[in-house]
Amino acid sequence: MTSAGAPAHPHSDSGFARARRDFRAWRRTRPFWAGLLVLLAAAPIIYFPYFNLSLALSVAMSTTAGAGSLVIGLTLIVLGGLLWFQPIIRFFAGCVAVFLGVLSLPISNFGGFFVGTLLAAGGGLMALAWGPVDGHPQDMPDAAEEPSAAVSRAGGQGSE
Repeated sequence: MTSAGAPAHPHSDSGFARARRDFRAWRRTRPFWAGLLVLLAAAPIIYFPYFNLSLALSVAMSTTAGAGSLVIGLTLIVLGGLLWFQPIIRFFAGCVAVFLGVLSLPISNFGGFFVGTLLAAGGGLMALAWGPVDGHPQDMPDAAEEPSAAVSRAGGQGSE
């Protein structure tokens, strides 16, 4: 018995490794972290207006703005999902996420005590900044080439 035909990493084709590799490939083709931050922003915006604290007496933070907080939070959840599954609308979703994060300041107990506002604004701005990667590294000029060689090939005049 020889090990000449054995793979170098016998467990590299396991189900977990393949799922992790597939998830990594899927994650890199869309604004994943922006969508995650927008989804996480919905939690404090929805939760804190309905928060009940029981100490010696019951302190309820439920306000009339609870419905507005619920609408903002559910919209942020939808936008986070759209950023994951429809990355082409990243500009629209990013703008709306930033707008809703700022809008939640007066409506939802300071935007979930600023946590929801910061997460929504950060996720929205990340969505605005994200762009798809071009898969053509061959078209780019060689970075190792000196600039003087590129200028002389392009017909520019050298130092005389």
